[in-house]
Amino acid sequence: MLLNFDRLGWWKLVLIGITLLTTAFLLLPILFIAVLSFGSSQWLIFPPPGWTLRWYQELLEDPRWLDSAWTSFRIAIIVTVLSVLLGLVTSFGLNRGRFLFREALKALFLTPMILPVVVLAVALYAFFLQIGLNGTLTGFVISHLVLALPFSILSITNALEGFDKSIEDAAVLCGASPFEAKIRVTLPAISHGVFSAAIFSFLTSWDEVVVAIFMASPTLQTLPVKVWSTLRQDLTPVVAAASTLLILLTVLLMVLVAIVRKGLKS
Repeated sequence: MLLNFDRLGWWKLVLIGITLLTTAFLLLPILFIAVLSFGSSQWLIFPPPGWTLRWYQELLEDPRWLDSAWTSFRIAIIVTVLSVLLGLVTSFGLNRGRFLFREALKALFLTPMILPVVVLAVALYAFFLQIGLNGTLTGFVISHLVLALPFSILSITNALEGFDKSIEDAAVLCGASPFEAKIRVTLPAISHGVFSAAIFSFLTSWDEVVVAIFMASPTLQTLPVKVWSTLRQDLTPVVAAASTLLILLTVLLMVLVAIVRKGLKS
């Protein structure tokens, strides 16, 4: 489609150009990683001298990579379940409750979103070291839950704010208990928020590396920590293959979120 220069104006063209350059700046490194994962060289060389699937094969046959992926998946699933459950309870309290300092409490719950991750990681590391949770599955879950819970609360709270509470009240007047009305009426109506909370909680845990580095032990490492430690020791294209799969999973989940939310709202 041809652009109408007279109607758009030069400043709109500049804005479009800046947007395209910014998009390219953000996406090109990701594309380079994907290309390097198919290169035939044993080093990260661009452009690759040839093409191969060898690095993906090595990745899927190496038990150390598989163990790290399984650890990340287990932690992410546990964090997702806990984050959604706690996020539901907290969101109902923040949305329906009428108590002093409610807004301040809401801001407190969202603090991990704005606090520098490395500061939070050092604080959690020092605290868990004192109580013996550092390097344990429980320590991983709690630390990732601290990061994921704000996203869950934000998603569910926004869904509750767009829900007409009078519908829930009507269900109570028709004979349902308050709890039953929330389960059978309110929860399906805010399911798009709950689903978004679950996906964002999963991705927050799955992709987390800074806190995970502090929480990791020689026998318990998540996949991002494995990628980080391998990069420090050896620039093998297996790292590029693992990173490409991580990016692909993240993109697929984000697309799934968009599709499901659009379907639930329609």
